[in-house]
Amino acid sequence: PCLRMATPIQTGRPHRIYDVSQTTRKMESVWDYPRPPRVEPVERRVEVKQGETVVADTRRPVRVLETSHPPVFYVPPDDVNMDMLRPNPHSTYCEFKGMASYWDLEAGTSVSRVGWSYPNPSKGYESITNWIAFYPSKVDCFVDGELVESQDGGFYGGWITSEIKGPFKGGPGTSFW
Repeated sequence: PCLRMATPIQTGRPHRIYDVSQTTRKMESVWDYPRPPRVEPVERRVEVKQGETVVADTRRPVRVLETSHPPVFYVPPDDVNMDMLRPNPHSTYCEFKGMASYWDLEAGTSVSRVGWSYPNPSKGYESITNWIAFYPSKVDCFVDGELVESQDGGFYGGWITSEIKGPFKGGPGTSFW
């Protein structure tokens, strides 16, 4: 099945209305994504905002696809307003991508751990070195104008758009998937 994607007429959580007269996108199941994860360049516009303030805007994102997870979009640092970000001392380890560093946002209000990056990723993930992924639960993230929904749970940062179907890891009872 296909789904028409377009710029929202009205944005905001939880209700969205779309003009479906534009691009058609194929539905994707996260259960068709690979393990280990794959990095994939995409021709999409990705925007990250805190209120009306643009934190990032790119037309050259990559997304990381992993079984049972919504895609995570990474933005090149050249397309991020780095003056708004501050390093956070928190770090985590991904069995595939390596050690992640975290970022805080200072844009009017502070948002702790708004995103993460891999300064020295594992072999095979060098293409995302220093690229930043943002949590859609902490800032407004858009893909081709569509407001992204966040993945359940506080750890994963998957971006759920209307073309992505689950079930998704991250919610209650999914920790051993």
